[in-house]
Amino acid sequence: MSAPPVMIITGASSGIGAQTARRAVQEGHRVALLARSRDALDELATDLGGAGTALAVPCDVTEWDEVQAAVETVLATFGRIDVVFANAGFGAKRGVLSESPEHWRSMVLVNVLGPALLIRATVAALEEAKGHFLITGSVAGHVTVPGSLYAATKHAAVAYGESVRKDLLARGIRVTVVSPGNVETPFFDTPPAVALTPDDVARAVMFAVGQPAHVGINEIVMRHRDQEI
Repeated sequence: MSAPPVMIITGASSGIGAQTARRAVQEGHRVALLARSRDALDELATDLGGAGTALAVPCDVTEWDEVQAAVETVLATFGRIDVVFANAGFGAKRGVLSESPEHWRSMVLVNVLGPALLIRATVAALEEAKGHFLITGSVAGHVTVPGSLYAATKHAAVAYGESVRKDLLARGIRVTVVSPGNVETPFFDTPPAVALTPDDVARAVMFAVGQPAHVGINEIVMRHRDQEI
C-alpha cells in the first residue's frame, strides 16, 4: 500500500487554510501546515492527529530561504509532496490614502511573491508526484474595486495561476486558482452581511484535488448565493 498523499498549506493557522487542512486529513491526506504563528500551527497539528499526520512548519512565505527550508523539512518528514496550496494572504482598506506603504508592501509580497516562491520550491517534488498546485485568488481578482491594491494583488494571483498552468503542462502538474467572494474569516474587521464559510472554500479545494488525474479544474469562482459583486 502506498503512503498517503501529502499536502502543503500556507496560511494554515486559521480560516480557509485551517479548514482545508481538516478536510484534507478527513480525506486521507497528511498535511504540512505553514504560517508565521507557531502556537496556532502546533495546536492545529495536534488536533489533526499530530506526528505522522500533521506537521507544523513556521514559515514566512516571502522569504526564499524560509520557504526552501520548510519544503526540505516536509520532504525529510513525509518523503513526498503531492498537493501545494498557496493560501497565505491578507488585505488592506480601500483608498489610495489608506493603510501605510509598509502595509502595502507586505501585502503585495505575501499575496503575489508568496505563491511564486512556493511553486519554485516545490516544482521538482510536484513533478515527481504528478501533483497539484493551487492558489487562493478572489472574486476581487475579476472585478474593479475602487482604490483597492488588494484587488490588484488578486488580479495578479489569477493571472499568475494561468501562466503557471501553461508553464507546468509538460511536467504533468495540475494548477487551480480558487477565487471566493466574501468569506467569514479574520480577514474582515466587520463581517460581511453575506459570506461563504471557510469550509465552503475548503470543499471547493478538495473537489479540485479529488478529480481524476487527467482532469484539470483551472479555476473555481464562487460566491455566497446572495453576494452581488
